[in-house]
Amino acid sequence: MPRTARTASTGIGIAVVLALGLTACGSSGGDDVAADKKQTLTVWAMGAEGEKLADVAKVYEKANPNITVKVTPVGWDVAHQKLVSAAAAGSMPDVAQMGGSYMGEFSELGVLEPVDTKTFQEKDFFPSGWEQGEVDGQAYGVPWYVDTRVLYYRTDLAKQAGITKAPTDWKEMQDLATAYQKKAGTKWGLSIQPSGLDTVQNFYSFLYSAGGEIVNDKGEAVIDSPEAVKALKEYGSYFSKGLSNKSVQPGYDVVKDFGNGRVPMFFGGPWHVTLLNEGQPQLKGKWAVANVPADKSSVSMAGGSSLVISKDSEHKAAATRFIKYLTDTKGQADWYKRTKDLPANTAAWTSGDLADDNDLQIFKKQMDTAKSSPSLPNWTEVTDKVDQAIAKVTQGKASAEDALKTAQSQIEGLVK
Repeated sequence: MPRTARTASTGIGIAVVLALGLTACGSSGGDDVAADKKQTLTVWAMGAEGEKLADVAKVYEKANPNITVKVTPVGWDVAHQKLVSAAAAGSMPDVAQMGGSYMGEFSELGVLEPVDTKTFQEKDFFPSGWEQGEVDGQAYGVPWYVDTRVLYYRTDLAKQAGITKAPTDWKEMQDLATAYQKKAGTKWGLSIQPSGLDTVQNFYSFLYSAGGEIVNDKGEAVIDSPEAVKALKEYGSYFSKGLSNKSVQPGYDVVKDFGNGRVPMFFGGPWHVTLLNEGQPQLKGKWAVANVPADKSSVSMAGGSSLVISKDSEHKAAATRFIKYLTDTKGQADWYKRTKDLPANTAAWTSGDLADDNDLQIFKKQMDTAKSSPSLPNWTEVTDKVDQAIAKVTQGKASAEDALKTAQSQIEGLVK
């Protein structure tokens, strides 16, 4: 999913579906209509993607006059509940956009059709993009677009501070944050979230680069590992040293403070390139992006969205063909031009704007090592416990060891 969108409590979602009597989980719809027959495909897409996809659908319809593609834009704030309600009523769209944090929940409900792995092959996509659509080794979603976080930094202010290259490891990043304050006069050294919903999204770059995880491949909670403790200590040190703001209001606009110089560094996604170019034109030539500074290695979080087909759809063949159009090399390059969403198909990066833009190649390099979250039905409940642990540390209320020990105990109860 883009930005910081997330689901409501997945446990509540499942309970609602069961209460409404979803007795046909995993059942097949009627006979599938052949892809070349006249028919209408229903498609739900979220946020800005929903608006842009309608334009793509019109192009597709001209080339495929037997197919009418009915795109319904859905706001991310209501997407989860609408999908839950549709699952309960047996009225899922033929095709839906789905973030990785939804996948475990809706596969468990039995409303998703497994991916046709003869048509869509894992090797064609970023590994972490493909993994976001998998649950217990079974692919349910085809990667549509990806995103990850990289480091944005003010190069002009770095030069004022006597530093002329991007930080490559934790020490260099903290040295630069300190130099920004002491030598370039910035208010803060690095903007990272201190507390609140989805604080974990900023923490991932530290956690994964240290070799830590929240839940391992065996489904075991490991958030109190030495690697995780080391990462949280490093994260917390920015607040204890006054390099990062302990109090950030909801809806805070880091782009504005990056533009006025109060904040010279932050971790951001690909959309921030457009926001800076359009919203802070005075910064042209004064900022750059760099891969996440490493501890053991440089690893960031993987985000994005997949496209899924309803188990009960009677238009699976046409839906498969439409998704193929959206996720092949040509379709992915076209989607990037329309939305600036990063292609999930790696072949789309080998030519055109994507291949020629040095900043975008930083994102590609980061995606090559980016790590996706486990597809657990209650993942948002799990990450809430990590959010709470981070807040204890950033506010000076607990040590990293104690905060993560508590989180470990809580998460063990959620993943058993």
